[in-house]
Amino acid sequence: MNLLDLFLWGILPYMSIVILIGGTLWRYKYDQFGWTTRSSQVYESKMLRIASPLFHYGLVGVLAGHIAGLLIPASWTAALGISDDVYHMMALVLGLPFGIAVTVGLVMMVYRRRTTATVFRATTVNDKIMYIFLMGAIVLGIGVTILSAFQGHHGHNYRGDISPWFRSVLIFQPDIELMHNVPFTFKAHIIVAFLLFALWPFTRLVHAFTAPLHYLFRPYIVYRGRGGEGRGARSPRRGWEPLATAAKLSDKSAREQRKNRERASR
Repeated sequence: MNLLDLFLWGILPYMSIVILIGGTLWRYKYDQFGWTTRSSQVYESKMLRIASPLFHYGLVGVLAGHIAGLLIPASWTAALGISDDVYHMMALVLGLPFGIAVTVGLVMMVYRRRTTATVFRATTVNDKIMYIFLMGAIVLGIGVTILSAFQGHHGHNYRGDISPWFRSVLIFQPDIELMHNVPFTFKAHIIVAFLLFALWPFTRLVHAFTAPLHYLFRPYIVYRGRGGEGRGARSPRRGWEPLATAAKLSDKSAREQRKNRERASR
């Protein structure tokens, strides 16, 4: 074990997590007004209407695949009769559409931001750095997934070293030796991902921690008109008559005629 391996696989993960948590708390305490995506929809919405759902829904699928691949031990899937080849092919078939969706969505958002002058002027340096690391992590992730699936037995089985190493990091006992023989492409993907996590609190990505999930569970809001009786006791002045449909006007006229007949019969 050399110092570089010790830093990359024993220190960098915890540094990025500390910066992610600490930076998020700091941002929430001192920059709540800046806690926003700085939406540029007002400048351009046609392309964003396609790019944003592709990116966000694709990202949810990609994260779910990472959680399953890193946290579920290979022995569990083997006990269910799922071989490594079948598992990698399932990961490719199920995960590749999400990977393509998030990539296409991100490319469209970057293209929109670069070619729409008003959107580009609203782009900060932090945004540009964030897009570089985000695109790097996604492209590297898709690349290693495809290679692992098509190389079969000759490919690298990340569930034998990367996944156990990740779980060892979670229990604060990082097994650095597990990362010794991991190919460079996998290592690059992991390093870029940890650097992205460290940048996360200081970019527009911070809005992910305040996603309005409660909108999925809130009750329906029903709006009802109060009718004519809710406008007050005073009759409206001329020139401020309330709007009404032809049917309502005819009903009102009929009521007035009945009242006039009642007064005349008295």
